[in-house]
Amino acid sequence: MKVAFVVPRYGDEVIGGAERAAQQLAERLVAARGWPVEVLTTCAVDYRTWANAYPPGTTDLRGVRVVRFASARGRSADFDAYSAEILPAPTRATDAQQWGWIDRQGPVCPDLIDAVAATDAALVTFHPYLYAPTVLGISRVAPRAVLHPSAHDELPIHLPLYREVFTCTRALVFWTGDEQRLANRLFPVVSRPQIVLGLGVEAGAGETQPALQELRLEDRPYLLYLGRVDDAKGTGPLVHWFSTYKERRPGPLALVLVGPVIGAPRPHPDVVLSGPVDESTKWGLLRGATVLVAPSRYESFSLALLEGWSAGVPALVNGACAVTREHCRRSGGGLWFEGYAQFEAALDLLTGSRDLRDGMAACGSAYVADRYTWPCVIERYASFLETVAGFVA
Repeated sequence: MKVAFVVPRYGDEVIGGAERAAQQLAERLVAARGWPVEVLTTCAVDYRTWANAYPPGTTDLRGVRVVRFASARGRSADFDAYSAEILPAPTRATDAQQWGWIDRQGPVCPDLIDAVAATDAALVTFHPYLYAPTVLGISRVAPRAVLHPSAHDELPIHLPLYREVFTCTRALVFWTGDEQRLANRLFPVVSRPQIVLGLGVEAGAGETQPALQELRLEDRPYLLYLGRVDDAKGTGPLVHWFSTYKERRPGPLALVLVGPVIGAPRPHPDVVLSGPVDESTKWGLLRGATVLVAPSRYESFSLALLEGWSAGVPALVNGACAVTREHCRRSGGGLWFEGYAQFEAALDLLTGSRDLRDGMAACGSAYVADRYTWPCVIERYASFLETVAGFVA
């Protein structure tokens, strides 16, 4: 069975939750089932600009046929200002304002939308709900469309135009039960075929000592953050609170931020800003971390959190994020905070007791092993797609 994946950006250089999830699903469908899988995408790498970075055309990436199209326009210079104008009251936005927002957000890629309409795939999956390729493409193949929204309760999802995006799809795939409940609360989709899938996690190779040497951490204990270094991901408040914590709790504890730097925080002697690292270094850092910190308010799954548990590290997450808080509550693998006082108290507990850290890490590891191994996830996913394709036929 041929399956198409429609994603605004795709490739090994792309660091993004929904896009990386799409890549993992596409590659593993090929490996596990031998299905022909094609990806229809733009030439972009950077979601802030949607600038054409890859050449247009067709390539093969680990068995997946990837077809890239050059965008006519990327993100408009006035996008942030326009968002500030209409998003505070999204339900009152006019049609013109909503489509103006979609156009300014980008990527604007008419050739990609035409390719979506022309694909002969039995099913066409869309990732995530937010961007123009999904908004403009999903109605063109509605009877074959499977939406992977990667939704969380943010202002744009309340724009009225997203009602059609969610309701014209044949089926929906969610990462967590919290995401599913949000979508069913906001949109009349409860009668559509749905699955709460999650993602698979596999611990990678990587030794701690070489990773520590690469970042010149020596034997310092450290908190580890994985992901975009960006205020939208909570790294700005995290650095501010960590700085306050170090004033009140002097000592060797460091904070290591690993990932593409979108907004560099104010320099601090105990904050290590590494930028992106290779997989071996990432897994080495995970295995050596005292605590994995996930400060984002908006996550639809949080693969980094589960990778931390698979490496044997307890977690500290933002309690305002329903998804990461639920992962911690269900697993027993971490604590959460809402405000600085709880952040400080949680850090005191985690850094002060090796037994507590080891116990939470063991709970987190068991949670991942029970629910999020790739063979189980991909078999459930493929079976779901076969069922949906049967409805289409």
